[in-house]
Amino acid sequence: MDLLQRLGRALDRPLFPWKKLIVGFSIAQYLFEGFLSLRQYQILKQTKPPKVLQKEVSQEVFDKSQAYGRAKAKYGLISGLYGQIQNTAFIYYDVLPKLWSLTGSWLLRYAPARFSGEISHSIVFVLTFIVIQQVLSLPTSIYKTFVLEEKFGFNKQTPKLFVEDILKGQMLAFVLTPPILAGFLAIVQKTGNKFFYYLWMFGAGLQVFMITIYPITILPLFNKLSPLEPGELKTGVEGLAARLKFPLHELYVIDGSKRSAHSNAYFFGMPWKKHIVIYDTLIEKSEPEEVVAVLAHELGHWSLGHTTKLFGISQAHFFYIFALFSVFINNQSLYQSFGFHKEFPIIIGFILFSDALAPMDTVIKLLMNILSRRYEFQADEFAQNLGYSTELARSLIKLQIQNLSTMDADWMYASYHFSHPILTERLGALGWYGDKPASIPEVKVEDVSKASGREL
Repeated sequence: MDLLQRLGRALDRPLFPWKKLIVGFSIAQYLFEGFLSLRQYQILKQTKPPKVLQKEVSQEVFDKSQAYGRAKAKYGLISGLYGQIQNTAFIYYDVLPKLWSLTGSWLLRYAPARFSGEISHSIVFVLTFIVIQQVLSLPTSIYKTFVLEEKFGFNKQTPKLFVEDILKGQMLAFVLTPPILAGFLAIVQKTGNKFFYYLWMFGAGLQVFMITIYPITILPLFNKLSPLEPGELKTGVEGLAARLKFPLHELYVIDGSKRSAHSNAYFFGMPWKKHIVIYDTLIEKSEPEEVVAVLAHELGHWSLGHTTKLFGISQAHFFYIFALFSVFINNQSLYQSFGFHKEFPIIIGFILFSDALAPMDTVIKLLMNILSRRYEFQADEFAQNLGYSTELARSLIKLQIQNLSTMDADWMYASYHFSHPILTERLGALGWYGDKPASIPEVKVEDVSKASGREL
């Protein structure tokens, strides 16, 4: 505690150029990521697939994959620039203090006196900010869905469904944000300098709560879950779960095809009651034994304790964030750099602190990607030891083709961005070198599927 307080006093230096420092970090990060994208773009200009895939991937599919990768890279650069311009403009034109003042005037004019405190003000501010961010993100979101994804056959969304999803997302924000934010702020206000201990416990409890309610109240707003029908696939999955003593409670199919051709499979739930969800597109495009192999990989994460370890790491990360926040929460020089000279709202301090923490978050992201790739290799090996080596390799290759996923990557770009090893690395670890071609049906552009959510 004393160390954190001394550090807080040392960092609270009048006239310290926090604004220039944070903007500089942000621009440097964008330029670095742009540099990595340009390196990757050179890989996406290659005309021949990697040697291990030459028997599996036709020239036509490889060319489409490269074109899709280049289109996404261009989109990423432009959307990143758009976001960078927004962020810089918000900072230099003092949007935060102006928005704080505006939302405060709304409360004074329209709300009862009991809602004039900092918590009510912060809730109105954050909800207004969410709406503004949603509106500003519409151009890039519309382009990605109805131009880029449409061009390569991925998009299945109608404009009506697109708008409905936005409205549902905003509704969830307006329902969930007030109680969560009120709890966050009340803890900081009432627990003194040790607030980060209580925030950490609050965050852990909130995670467990969200894991519990997500499949019951949130997921049904966007997708329909149906029990998997009896057959070879259900028998295979239930047999795998029984073999591993996985506490399977329900086995569902999700109608992912109503939005896109993307496919995935995952599990969720409490330690004693798990649910497995398989996308209908994955079932449609794969043989039953290949889907079981995919789930053998996913359940490998569970059996090897990866999900528990990652939950523990996330808790340590939360504690580290909240502890550092205690260093900055009373830093008046930080507030004043961004136009807050008389009021020092907690939520504003947290937003500015998050911006200041961005360089460290980049390092943590890199380290987490390294750990995640290691876990992916371990889960592949787990499935291999269960006897699914060939089926998993075929499934990975098939998904790669159906996804038009990038088939090779620049090492520096992959290290920074990828949480999963590239396909050639995974096939090599599985002992697959293209000498036994997988039986893969001809893939049309309109039939492609891309792993979404938690990828394999």
